Amino acid sequence: MTIVKYRPQDRLMSPFNELVNEFFGRDLSQFLGSDDTRNTLPSVNIVERNKDYKLDLLAPGFGKKDLKVNVENNVLTISAEKKVEDLKENERFTRREFAHRSFTRSFRLPEGVEHEHIKAEYNDGVLSLMIPKVEEVKPATKEISIQ
Repeated sequence: MTIVKYRPQDRLMSPFNELVNEFFGRDLSQFLGSDDTRNTLPSVNIVERNKDYKLDLLAPGFGKKDLKVNVENNVLTISAEKKVEDLKENERFTRREFAHRSFTRSFRLPEGVEHEHIKAEYNDGVLSLMIPKVEEVKPATKEISIQ
């Protein structure tokens, strides 16, 4: 499988941000409206076994209905989207760090994988996919008697 790397855009400013945060404290950056929270992709573990691959994707906070898994052109795509409800009439936010969460991860599947038999389970914030390998077709052997 091919793993897609994630590279945040603000790496050049990171040393400067750390210096400002260390000098002024983290509250200044929050006051100016830029928290240190970053959008990150969920972590993945991929294990190859004799008969299959096991892919575990860490997706806490998402429900089973929020997750979608599909295979197209030999690419496995896992995506999720979750919207948070708006406040009631007499409520207001004093701080809001999330309202809409989503992610998409894609992996190129290796040759010899059975796309039709992929199984998925979601338990305790971990999405587990079992991706079976195609069983090797052994050539039929036939012994021929000599007369």
